[in-house]
Amino acid sequence: MPVLGLVAAAALTGVHRMPRALAAGVVVAAVLAGLGGTAAWSVATAATPHTGAIPASGPEGHGSGPGGRGGPGGMRDGRGAGGPANGLPDGGAPGGGPGDILGSPTPSAQVTALLQEDAADYTWVAAAVGSNQAAGYQLASGGPVLALGGFNGTDPYPTLDAFRQMVADGRVHWFVGGSGGGMIASSDTGGSDAATRIAEWVQASFPARTVDGVTLYDLSGAAS
Repeated sequence: MPVLGLVAAAALTGVHRMPRALAAGVVVAAVLAGLGGTAAWSVATAATPHTGAIPASGPEGHGSGPGGRGGPGGMRDGRGAGGPANGLPDGGAPGGGPGDILGSPTPSAQVTALLQEDAADYTWVAAAVGSNQAAGYQLASGGPVLALGGFNGTDPYPTLDAFRQMVADGRVHWFVGGSGGGMIASSDTGGSDAATRIAEWVQASFPARTVDGVTLYDLSGAAS
């Protein structure tokens, strides 16, 4: 198709000197070449599954940008020690499925079943850092998932005190940690560290459970 377009474009430069029938054919070929590229692009877009916050049009793999940073991980034995420059406890595994804030995870059937367990008893079946991460678990489970820190985990809601009260009131069942918990950016970037503080408190206060690579914390029991 690109070759046809180039040939048609070159032929158009001399169309005024061509016989009328030939000139008409050149014009038609040029129009078809121009529409053909658009049509091929549209078909490729429609035939390719698109996910995430910023889907790109065109053939698969075209226009995708670089991935973001991974999210907070589940600690070994459910606990973390210290805190690196990105504001996360040490030992964190890359979070958020594909490893960026623009993609939503696709939880396994076992993880989904846990989120659906006694879902009617809770305001939120789970909490995860960032709205895209929360969306993946909400779509899979069919239950509301609390997005900590807004879009990328740096909004100041909920605060640690507010989240602790939610847990104490029995409103949140699970906290999604490693390999699925989302991104927490450092407060050095100008955002809030509320989600970081919540993650550290959960990891220090509740036992971890790893299911299909996702670290979950059951918040229904008393905090240690």
